[in-house]
Amino acid sequence: MYIARSLEKTVQDIQGSFPVLLITGPRQVGKTTLLKKMTKAERRYLSLDDPILRELAVSDPALFLQRFEPPLIIDEIQYAPQLLPHIKIYVDEHRQNGAFWLTGSQTFHLMKNASESLAGRVGILNLPGLSNNELKDKPSTPFIPKSKALIERIKGAEPEKLNDLFAKIFKGSMPALYAGKVNSDIFFSSYVQTYLQRDVRDLTQVGDELSFLRFLTCAAARTGQMVNYADMAKDTGISPPTAKQWLSILVSSGLVYLLEPYYNNALKRIIKAPKLYFLDTGLAAYLTKWTTPEALEAGAMSGAFFETWVMGEIIKSYYNAGKRPPLYYYRDKDHREIDLIIHENDTVYPIEIKKSSNPGKDAIRHFGALARIGLNIGEGGVICLCGELLPIDKQNWYIPAWMI
Repeated sequence: MYIARSLEKTVQDIQGSFPVLLITGPRQVGKTTLLKKMTKAERRYLSLDDPILRELAVSDPALFLQRFEPPLIIDEIQYAPQLLPHIKIYVDEHRQNGAFWLTGSQTFHLMKNASESLAGRVGILNLPGLSNNELKDKPSTPFIPKSKALIERIKGAEPEKLNDLFAKIFKGSMPALYAGKVNSDIFFSSYVQTYLQRDVRDLTQVGDELSFLRFLTCAAARTGQMVNYADMAKDTGISPPTAKQWLSILVSSGLVYLLEPYYNNALKRIIKAPKLYFLDTGLAAYLTKWTTPEALEAGAMSGAFFETWVMGEIIKSYYNAGKRPPLYYYRDKDHREIDLIIHENDTVYPIEIKKSSNPGKDAIRHFGALARIGLNIGEGGVICLCGELLPIDKQNWYIPAWMI
């Protein structure tokens, strides 16, 4: 069963403007399925998972492109970065928009090579896992807590109960889990093994897979928390520089998102460590050994997983529009903290995230700290488990989590 992806419209818009389209994202999020769904019969599909094709692409990329002429889909392009300069030569000679559609699940190699080799010739999109709106077959736009946008967004939105929401949080966002009766434990076990063997070992030269798996689990246990490399290193028996390097691998392969603090030259007292969020809550639940949605909802990490899921949905809303998420958080040395700040047109929109049906006005008490340091504050709100979109005051809203 194919679930329509919000990125389809963005792909249609961008492929007519660039000779090369590159879609990146974690394994199993549906990059190849999306492009195959959108392609026409004359576009040939090639996967560099095929060792014979990969050998030809690596050893003789010029001959590869002579043998296989565009329009092409080339899957897992990270295995043959040698192709990129030859793709550049081809598109410069032929000037044909949409000639190459590329996918890759390893951005830490791929993005650098693509940006250097194909500058000005490639449109790059990031495909995340399924969003809640995609599962409901609803249109999606980048989330921002403006009154008009919120009122438009809630039209047609279907309320969800706590148990239903945590069932989705526990299951995660991998399309394969929604395509049929797939055991999530078996799926994620295979997923982690494939990730360790094919991406981490083959492409990053991480020597100790067991230590890296411990680090992956350690990161999942810290979703929603500020990054502390020393603590992560201590818990997994590695050095802090190695912890920093390994976390960058998780970020670049699309498993983790680092939410940076909002600061500028005027903000002298800001805390500058980023916050860590796993982008697939199902994978995080598997790694941290939660066995049922009910146990997760009642457990000690319930609030962290709820916050992580909300953050993931907001991040996806920007990725699916082909935009870089303009997202930050605020925390100063006086311990005033705001979970999320959306920055748009020199205005900041503050958001708190609470696993509560009635968080109260106290949840927005730190929003005023932004005005005291000279920032232009837009509308804000508290994303929570309330049943309706309701005003807190003239500037802020209680926002149901199921409408984001």
